[in-house]
Amino acid sequence: MNIDVVERLIEIVGKEHVSTAATDMITHSYDATQEKHLPDVVVYARTTEEVSRVVKLANELEIPVLPRGAGSGFTGGSLPVKGGIVLVLTRMDTIIDIDTDNLTAEVEPGVVTAELQRKVEKLGLFYPPDPASKEFSTLGGNVAECAGGPRCVKYGVTKDYILGLEVVTPTGDIIRTGGKTLKNVVGYDLTKLFVGSEGTLGIVTEIILKLLPKPAGKKTMLVQFETIDGAAQSVSAIIGAKIIPTTLEFMDAATINCIRGKSDIALLDDCRAILIIEVDGDLELLDTQTERILNIVKPHGILDTRIAATDAESEEIWQVRRIVSPSLRQVNPDKFNEDIVVPRSKVPDMIRALEQISSEYGVPIVNFGHAGDGNIHVNVMVDLKEQGMEEKIEEVMDRVFSAAVELRGSISGEHGIGTSKARYMNMELDIATIEYMQRIKVALDPQNILNPGKIFLENYPQPENK
Repeated sequence: MNIDVVERLIEIVGKEHVSTAATDMITHSYDATQEKHLPDVVVYARTTEEVSRVVKLANELEIPVLPRGAGSGFTGGSLPVKGGIVLVLTRMDTIIDIDTDNLTAEVEPGVVTAELQRKVEKLGLFYPPDPASKEFSTLGGNVAECAGGPRCVKYGVTKDYILGLEVVTPTGDIIRTGGKTLKNVVGYDLTKLFVGSEGTLGIVTEIILKLLPKPAGKKTMLVQFETIDGAAQSVSAIIGAKIIPTTLEFMDAATINCIRGKSDIALLDDCRAILIIEVDGDLELLDTQTERILNIVKPHGILDTRIAATDAESEEIWQVRRIVSPSLRQVNPDKFNEDIVVPRSKVPDMIRALEQISSEYGVPIVNFGHAGDGNIHVNVMVDLKEQGMEEKIEEVMDRVFSAAVELRGSISGEHGIGTSKARYMNMELDIATIEYMQRIKVALDPQNILNPGKIFLENYPQPENK
């Protein structure tokens, strides 16, 4: 990076908040994909005004700018693939306001998700989105990816809780979208446009969130099934009975084989699927809901049911789910983690398709996820040291995504597109739709400085900036 550029960045944020040190460059060169791209400089902004000035400088000099939170994404969205400035927002970590009258919170993008949840729960309030990374992922990153989590079957995903944003545009302007009200139809819904845009259309510097009253209690169940079909039929039957649990998590046979014997809960030898079902709400309704659910799932090949009577027992059940990811490395050293989505009723069809792909290519595929919304986390476990494995993985991923789309599903439910899924976009979207999205990008970011190289393949036709 040119020394003059570094000096100008220092003028904006101060010398201690600009770095070209090798350690800082490496730290901000990768995410959960383990792919690495070094930036030219790392800048740690503290205010919206600083973010705006950095972006204006980048426009003047045509330098790429990459906004970054905790860097915990799974698709390369926070990788500086074109080099340039990594603009780290973790210093912007203030919870500005929690409004208990209007059930809203105003936060900066560097606030860690779980930190906000704990703060509002002390006040009897509730922020539902709960990505697996919530103990370290930031709310700004959650907005960029429209993060979900197990509770989204009942409560929805991040976009359902964003009332308004402060955004620095790709040209450095500062704009506000939405507000503190639940109703707002003044002009285009720019808030929804920025949520899930992966930092390509603007840099979020303040977030207004909707909160809910905290549920009075919860009940957690773990149900073991003879077949994945029985588990899927149970999910459809529960929803069909007008019961919306807080969570409906599933694990397939390959996942169960990875974790059997590693938890305090015994998993039966002939168990081929597990559902973790949790309900929340008024205390007097929890037992009734639990009993109804157990009656609904009873005809679908149940082997065993465990109902938590205490918070500690609930934690034991959730530990079965939490030990999955650490246990996968026993299968093979390298993991390719994808998050496809299919209609709930098509989960068994998708699992069978994945088993067929696994058999054809001789690679283990371990599946678990959110049965309540059809979101399957597909983990292809391989050893990349094997000759030809990288080419084989490409073929496997083509087949996995094709199967999801054929079932009227999607290639991504929570993880976004970033760099790793860009080549598969045309499986799900026609070229006219992709070009329309590109026109939005070009209109807002005419010099393509904001997180370039993400979402769209560069060999897609580039619309003219008219």
